[in-house]
Amino acid sequence: MADITYEITKELGVISENAKGWTRELNLVSWNGHPAKYDIRDWSPDHTRMSKGMSLTEEEMEKLVELFNARNEEDSFE
Repeated sequence: MADITYEITKELGVISENAKGWTRELNLVSWNGHPAKYDIRDWSPDHTRMSKGMSLTEEEMEKLVELFNARNEEDSFE
């Protein structure tokens, strides 16, 4: 299996943290030298290990934010 390289080009923020110190984060990440994409996944405290996650293009991120902002109050968990 080929090595996967990554570079966190910008840390945008922590979404949550679990009991073992791993954090779910929104970052801009360049995978295998490609242009950076928005990336949501869990990271170890030193960013050397990660879980499976999701990368989104600028357009996909804009659509996600649009869908979130357009949700109805009854779609809330509360």
